[in-house]
Amino acid sequence: MTRPLSAGQLADRFDSVFGAAPDGVWQAPGRVNLIGEHTDYNEGFVLPFAIDRAARVAVRLRPDSRVRLLSTFGNQGLTTADAGSLDRGTARGWTKYPLGVLWALQQRGLPVRGLDLLLDSDVPRGAGLSSSHAIECAVISALNELAAAGLDARDMVLATQRAENDFVGAPTGIMDQSASLRGAAGHALFLDCRDQSIRLVPFDAESAGLVMLVIDTKVSHSHAGGG
Repeated sequence: MTRPLSAGQLADRFDSVFGAAPDGVWQAPGRVNLIGEHTDYNEGFVLPFAIDRAARVAVRLRPDSRVRLLSTFGNQGLTTADAGSLDRGTARGWTKYPLGVLWALQQRGLPVRGLDLLLDSDVPRGAGLSSSHAIECAVISALNELAAAGLDARDMVLATQRAENDFVGAPTGIMDQSASLRGAAGHALFLDCRDQSIRLVPFDAESAGLVMLVIDTKVSHSHAGGG
């Protein structure tokens, strides 16, 4: 995997592609789960923690309803859409995730304008490390700030879950985005999925001379296409 771009490099790339500087750069990490598999969407307990791989988005709001999306990886070119008529059936590839967030915010009654967005991510795709939720969490963090929406972390968790469930078509729970949006360095996140209550559990492997190994089995993973 290529080295991720710094915030400054991503902003410069955005400027060269879209012809203006972004309003800012936001990022959100992927996650690993220690305990609790397939329990978050069954209102159980989970214990994930955020990892040192993240999705980063450079974003600029537009005065119209046009949406332009581009990523630094893959060979999918510039994608355009209309924020006023987002179609759950036609979104493809990674663009489903930022478009799903836009759609979910609209469903909450928030007026979302058009935007330009450039994505860079070093969260491995299809590896069970929540690459899609990292994108969604970075996007909703950006739009929450730029649109002065006033959503707290719990609100953003539920909005990204709705994006996954009802726009992307993936029957996920709230674990991944909770780890990304509500975690803290040196801690795992004990999450009760019945009511979103959390407790930060000290988990600083490095200070104890330990390393958590995440091993790639080479088996590809997709929430929307899997069982």
